[in-house]
Amino acid sequence: MTAPAAPATAPAGAADRVTLQRVIFPENGICTEQDLYFHIAGPGGYYDHPRGALTAETGTAVLLDSYFNALSIGKWHASCTIDGLWLAVAGEGAIELKVWHAIPDRSWELLASQVMTLTAEEATVDLSHYAENATTGLIWFEWRPAGGRDAAATMTAARYLTRAPAGPLPRLAICITTYRREAAVARTVARLEAFLAGFRYGDAIRVIVVDNGQSAAIPPSAHVLAVANPNLGGAGGFARGLIEAEGWGATHCLFMDDDASFHMENVARTYTFLALARDPKVALAGAMINNTHKWAMWENGAVFDRSCIPLFCGLDLRRRENVLHLEFTSPRERRKTLYGGWWYFAFPVAAVTRRPFPFFVRGDDVSFSIANRFRIVTLNGVVSFQDDFTEKESPQTLYLDLRSHLVHHLVFDAIDRGAWGTAKVALRFIGRSLARFHYETAAAQMLAWEDVMKGPAFFRDNADMADRRAAIRALAQTETWGPLDELDLTERRVFTRRGRLFARLLALTVNGHLLPFFGAWGDRIVLPVADRGTLHPVWGAARITYLNGTRTKGYQVAQSKRRFLAAAWRAGRLALRFRRAFPALRAEYRAAYPQMTALPFWQDLLGIDAPAPQPAPQPAGAPLAATGTGG
Repeated sequence: MTAPAAPATAPAGAADRVTLQRVIFPENGICTEQDLYFHIAGPGGYYDHPRGALTAETGTAVLLDSYFNALSIGKWHASCTIDGLWLAVAGEGAIELKVWHAIPDRSWELLASQVMTLTAEEATVDLSHYAENATTGLIWFEWRPAGGRDAAATMTAARYLTRAPAGPLPRLAICITTYRREAAVARTVARLEAFLAGFRYGDAIRVIVVDNGQSAAIPPSAHVLAVANPNLGGAGGFARGLIEAEGWGATHCLFMDDDASFHMENVARTYTFLALARDPKVALAGAMINNTHKWAMWENGAVFDRSCIPLFCGLDLRRRENVLHLEFTSPRERRKTLYGGWWYFAFPVAAVTRRPFPFFVRGDDVSFSIANRFRIVTLNGVVSFQDDFTEKESPQTLYLDLRSHLVHHLVFDAIDRGAWGTAKVALRFIGRSLARFHYETAAAQMLAWEDVMKGPAFFRDNADMADRRAAIRALAQTETWGPLDELDLTERRVFTRRGRLFARLLALTVNGHLLPFFGAWGDRIVLPVADRGTLHPVWGAARITYLNGTRTKGYQVAQSKRRFLAAAWRAGRLALRFRRAFPALRAEYRAAYPQMTALPFWQDLLGIDAPAPQPAPQPAGAPLAATGTGG
């Protein structure tokens, strides 16, 4: 995986300009889905990966109308100070260039149409008049060779620029929490260091690695600080990272996964967006794409209400109309419970009024976003590629999920559903597990419910989850990935092939649990990991075998009426207890939440003092355009 080259020289007379975004190309190890970067219309076009160059011959057009390379001018304009707009292009050969402004709910505008000769020195096109038409939508460009029958041209780089306002440079702390993933975090840090060494504002960015496993051995450098930390999960790691960032004098933080897989252009766009932002509460949430299908959006921001609801999930990003839909529609998501996942979430430090709640993991990012009332924005192309979450699902992760779901509903007015409404959240979790014969998971979820009912002190006293992790490991005997040679993979499908009406009837029986002898005559099915979290494939099954993503491991669960009835009885009793305790429990959590998300709480839990502020990495008041010439 190669680090991006240093930024190119700015066009003549552009020393006061800053780059909004650069065109990026497919990158091995990150993503090579070509249609996410550009579209080639015609027979004579190709991408030269070693050179990082797009070449087109006569009769072929190259369109930069893609998820990674169209400019979300509507979002930049709504949140940032945009003073003029230019497109700079470098390459070789004569081209016909057209620049389009795609505007929601009306005809598009052609911003520029001209013939120009590309060289290694950037040629620029003034697009500043875009605002005369609209300040919403996307801007993108296309080009084709000009000059005759056998003409050809190559584009090697392009970027959008604006004038940089006077003002101090933001100081961005990239906070990474890691736990015994030494190789993954070392790769991420190495990529960041290589990028920052060539990035125009690299000296205003610091990488803070919070090592919960105290095993990563990341060497310190001008750009990197490694901090040993007790293992209090992601919540404790990012709480520590925020404390260290404040000590460094950061104006903004970027929370990021230790195995973050993304183009380094992410950081460049993020830094510039935060630097130009007018709203002191604006935060940038990176989208997430599943590594299984790198062309499909998994989450472009999410909303919490009874459950986590990813936005634009499944959208095919290879298609221009879908990219337009995403960018035209996503600015309208202004719900109070909109949140950004901590695989990539950047925010202003001054806007933080509540630090993470000690959830260990799962749900800490949800409560952080809701409690701090950031104005969350997503930006096309700012995305992290992640492994499938469903493969990581286990009794422990679902224990943690239900705990946080219940606490959110107890704490926040915006999602207060009352006693029965909140109990239904837990019952729905448990019911889904029982319908899929995940009795061990259901037991872990009921343990989570009981733990929430012990009050907020339970979270303080069990912030490291050590006892609970051991207890849940002891529960999980069947629902863990194991060798395939120990499993019977033969199938029998009769009921699972039937339609929706039959599925609804089976749902009323909790997938045959209430039908006599269904365990003997129900189907035996084998499902891929993608179907692990869904119910519709399992209606009519009495035995389910799940296979992991590579189909090298699996596990098998089967219907048990005895275990189902015992779990249902326990869940019903818990619901009654919860209803009685709800008013006092809600008052207790709301009283404790401000204290348990405050700096003194985390200093005490981590056993540290707040670090003394360090000298600024750049001269005080350095303007955004004061360093270098390109942005």
